[in-house]
Amino acid sequence: MKTYGLNFSLYIYFLLLICVDLLALIFSLDLALFFRTNFFSETLPSFNTFDVQRYYWIIVIILSMFVLEKIYIIRYDFWSDTKRVLKGLIFSFLAVFTVITLTKMSDDYSRVFILMFFLSSFFLVPFFKRVFKRLLFRFDMFKVKVKVVANDEQYDMLLNEIKNNWYFGYKNSDINYDMVLISSKKFDIEELQSIIKKYAKRTKDIYVIPYMDHLDFSHTSIVDYSNIRVSAMHIENRLLNYKNILIKYIFEKVLVLMIFPFAFILHVFISMAIRYDSKGNAIFKQKRLGKNAEAFSCYKYRTMSIDNQKVLDEYLKENPQEIENYKVFHKYENDPRVTRLGKFLRQTSLDELPQFYNILRGDMNLIGPRPYMLSEQDKIGEFNEELIFKVKPGVTGLWQVSGRSKLTFKERVALDTWYIQNWSLWMDFVIFMKTIKVVLTKVGAR
Repeated sequence: MKTYGLNFSLYIYFLLLICVDLLALIFSLDLALFFRTNFFSETLPSFNTFDVQRYYWIIVIILSMFVLEKIYIIRYDFWSDTKRVLKGLIFSFLAVFTVITLTKMSDDYSRVFILMFFLSSFFLVPFFKRVFKRLLFRFDMFKVKVKVVANDEQYDMLLNEIKNNWYFGYKNSDINYDMVLISSKKFDIEELQSIIKKYAKRTKDIYVIPYMDHLDFSHTSIVDYSNIRVSAMHIENRLLNYKNILIKYIFEKVLVLMIFPFAFILHVFISMAIRYDSKGNAIFKQKRLGKNAEAFSCYKYRTMSIDNQKVLDEYLKENPQEIENYKVFHKYENDPRVTRLGKFLRQTSLDELPQFYNILRGDMNLIGPRPYMLSEQDKIGEFNEELIFKVKPGVTGLWQVSGRSKLTFKERVALDTWYIQNWSLWMDFVIFMKTIKVVLTKVGAR
């Protein structure tokens, strides 16, 4: 994140962001007008297309909400930015309908048209913003120069984020910099205080990553104990909260009902293709660990040949290095058992589609930690085991969209525990959207 200094390029950046959002909202208004006049003219009361300018005050409300959400003065990543955009639109929608309902303007405005306008804005504002930033950050003058202060491991991770996450508009710079990003890990208290004091003399913008980086502090509540001049952070395992479990249950059931017709049609075609590609059944089941570490039958598409063990034994004799690779990643670099179609199904994660049946049976959630094999239980660790097996496994999850085959088993466990401790409905939505990207682009899976 970055709070802007008072220089010319950042003023221009601020104005350009507002103009892009204004353009997106006007386009949303025109799109709503198109649908209202072309698809609902016969079923709804007449609508005067020349009165559209009377709705412009709604755009002012929305832009004001965006200002309150600080999306123009702080740089977030795409998903955090989108979350604040949608939050601003939802509050604007409630404010507009409250004003219209409580005043005598209710007969002068089309509620259906306003609803269409906001629905269009939900998609177009983030889209316009993403395209605009992609173009704008080609110019270095709009980038924020960042100095990273961290130990070697954290330093490389943060530099990689600055390099790859272009949506921030960051540029690494160790000499001339606008902000300082400090990772507190492996610094003692006195050393950290000294570092902060040092850079506070050079820039007003210093961001410190807490030592406890396994927690998402955006969900914590700060409690002040004024008498003793200290503050405490309230931390909870969010997915173990009964309210959150209910919210997740409702959210997932709605998603499953929306996806199921498409999934069933896809299932028919994939099943036929598997039988055509190689001998054997299209579906196979394997025992996996579920909630409370209880074994259940997990269903998948068959992606291996039916004589797979014989093929594997011969392959490992010729490639003993694969044994070591399996110990680290719990996967083989080039698994000889996988069929031609099976390779595609794994790359796209479509081999998990039959687990919709597990969802209907109550064995799994749509989103959650991926189910572990029985042989992996002892390797998870006692603390992690107690946490991970408190929830149902998911058809897709954070590991699935975070590099999957590129991550070690230890990193996978860390992601699963992080997900449970820091769960939010928005996180599930982001994972679901990223899963679609994985399926379409075959990123991070084998």
